[in-house]
Amino acid sequence: MFTQKSLIIYYFSGTGNSRNVARWFAAEASKRGVPCRLVNIARTDRLSIPPPDPDALVAFISPIHGFNYAPVMMYFIMRFPRGRNAVLLLNTRAGMLIDRWVTPGLTGIAFYLASIMLILKGYSIRAMFPVDLPSNWLSLHPGLNERTVRFLHERNRERVATFAQKIFSGRRVYTALRDIVQDTLVAPIALSYYCIGRFIFAKTFYATAACDRCDVCIKQCPVKAISVIDDRPYWTLRCESCMRCISSCPRKAIETGHGFIACVSVVYALLMYGLSGVVMEMLPAPLQIEALGFIAKNSVFLALVAAGYRIVHYSMRFPVIGRWMIRTSLTSYKFWGRRYRVLND
Repeated sequence: MFTQKSLIIYYFSGTGNSRNVARWFAAEASKRGVPCRLVNIARTDRLSIPPPDPDALVAFISPIHGFNYAPVMMYFIMRFPRGRNAVLLLNTRAGMLIDRWVTPGLTGIAFYLASIMLILKGYSIRAMFPVDLPSNWLSLHPGLNERTVRFLHERNRERVATFAQKIFSGRRVYTALRDIVQDTLVAPIALSYYCIGRFIFAKTFYATAACDRCDVCIKQCPVKAISVIDDRPYWTLRCESCMRCISSCPRKAIETGHGFIACVSVVYALLMYGLSGVVMEMLPAPLQIEALGFIAKNSVFLALVAAGYRIVHYSMRFPVIGRWMIRTSLTSYKFWGRRYRVLND
């Protein structure tokens, strides 16, 4: 049976998926008379985290970014105080719908990495439970239609209720272990995204001429990653691609620079084709190894993206550049750019 006196849920949410799971789970706790406290970590002091009540069950809920927990949640767990509480790990990952079959997303290393860190701090892991909710990552695939969104919400609210029933009856739930093979296979991608990919994605967002500087994106960014340069929103490397900005903009003035990334990729390919062999030959023999070459090449690509982004950001003041950016952005087209947002706080 459930022996904890209360439940504390720490969550991070971009467009509302993880927040919804947190609220669904909290509602099930309320039905059973279990006091529950919801903590949005984007609104807390993440450098000085008070320890949880020793008698509380602790849950962490975050979206999956690049087959791992969102970096802000990973840093939160790293700084979380030591304790001996039982812990539940949940995530929200990209769900899709084919007919009435929900295609599962991938958790990657999120649960395993978080489990290791928490176990070393003294906690015990009682559950690892993934939830396949509508994907919001317009940078990579088309937005989902309303029917799909509604179906995924209804189906997963039932799954969360069933999960809560098992937890409050004293059971352990390790649903994520069913996916351990495919999650392990994507581990290299997860590490690459964390080290390089997330910074590249951070430099793909831009505001079009439709932006009226209402600053909703800046005010609502949970990691304060958007600044103002040249009187335009400017995405810094702190951006975690949670998609709150692109999904919250009242004028739909934020797009993803697919054409920009394509151009940078071409420049990078030409540069590497011409200079890669020359650079490697200039290095001492001990440094001519594949791993260092991989790091160097990705660092060059990131530098090109960052420099190109600054140039394009400045050039957006010219209508011809602005029109080119819109026409080469998939998110500006109806077949791709359906915004997804359930967050209302």
